[in-house]
Amino acid sequence: MSKTTYMIPYGRGHMAATIDDACVKAVLEPGISAAMLPAEKTLSEADHVLQALARPIGSAPLCELARAARRVLIITSDHTRPVPSAITLPLLLAEIRRYNPDTAVRILVGTGFHRLTTAAELLDKFGPELIRNEQFIVHDSRDKTGLVSKGNLPSGGELRLNSLVDWADLVVAEGFIEPHFFAGFSGGRKSVLPGIAAAETVLANHCSEFIASPCARTGILDGNPLHTDMLFAAEAAQLAFILNVALDADKKIIRAFAGQPDQAHRAGCDWVGQRARVDRALADIVITSNGGYPLDQNIYQAVKGMTAGEACVRRGGVVIMAAACEDGHGGDAFYRWFADAPSPAAVTRKILSIRRSDTLPDQWEAQILARVLEHCTVILVTGCCDPAMVRAMHLLQATTIDEALALARSITGTSSDVVIIPDGVAVIVRDTTEASCAVR
Repeated sequence: MSKTTYMIPYGRGHMAATIDDACVKAVLEPGISAAMLPAEKTLSEADHVLQALARPIGSAPLCELARAARRVLIITSDHTRPVPSAITLPLLLAEIRRYNPDTAVRILVGTGFHRLTTAAELLDKFGPELIRNEQFIVHDSRDKTGLVSKGNLPSGGELRLNSLVDWADLVVAEGFIEPHFFAGFSGGRKSVLPGIAAAETVLANHCSEFIASPCARTGILDGNPLHTDMLFAAEAAQLAFILNVALDADKKIIRAFAGQPDQAHRAGCDWVGQRARVDRALADIVITSNGGYPLDQNIYQAVKGMTAGEACVRRGGVVIMAAACEDGHGGDAFYRWFADAPSPAAVTRKILSIRRSDTLPDQWEAQILARVLEHCTVILVTGCCDPAMVRAMHLLQATTIDEALALARSITGTSSDVVIIPDGVAVIVRDTTEASCAVR
């Protein structure tokens, strides 16, 4: 029987999975969009960005917007996101200063509800020259002294944002666009909410009611209640211009979108969506990943890739999730949801009983992981985590994909079929949710 070895992203490299060809039902990977012309493939990463900045969508060029600005705020992403800021930020800064070299610029690192980005992580992400020459501020969602009220979200929660939005004459954001497991797509308005929002604002937006919505799914914007709140927050922050990029499997820029925040983001989501959508293929076992570093730093982040596996695995089957998880579970509150519960179903029941105004830290990630675990078994492939911690979260553990596959077959049977999704966060699986919501 012939076999094929598949390379699955893991940490800063890959992990091999050797599987009998007869067992593999499908390999689901994003395709190359027809919109990506051969000539565009020859552009450098910087050229993609420069091209987008030269032809902004629904907006005047950034250099014109910045011409009279005394203070410019750039919102950027934190250590958990692979935004290639070492490339994009210098180009943004040059455009801002083209006609206004003396404008004051501050760069706000949007951590959302995550832990604060460390000095070492800032240096690794942005490089020594930017760190030395620019003023970086790390957003702290729990520091009430650095927040300002901007009214109430459409959902009713109070909108509090980093007070630097009031310091600035012009607010700009950079980010990247990929499928997102409950916001539809990353990028755009997410730089503001959750990026620079208060912890309480993030909690209100990430309530169990919204997470349970059939429209709060990968690839869906219209009708998505979280997206509605996020758009409102971006407008309240007076976000005027965005630069968002699309990345390939090697985290290289393959397209860039710049301009008016909603219009440019929509254009980017349309382009990414065209190449990310794959036809659902059901199997007993699904092998997937979170796309490697930096997205697979912890179990919390790895839930995103698990949802692609959830969409393709039969009920009672097994999702094999390759994720290094060097940062462990990713948050004690997230961990305790499972460590203190007798079953994933118990987690779901408790979370669904929580009112929108009483949302607890990290309950949204726990809600989605519990949903996945009620549907199937998850085997986490990692050599970096304490096995006792993994078991406490109702997950199984293996150190290689081949070991995980043998364990999975002991659950589903030796003749089980397999679907492989090398990068679970890079695909949008076409399934029944698209029948109930408008999909962009």
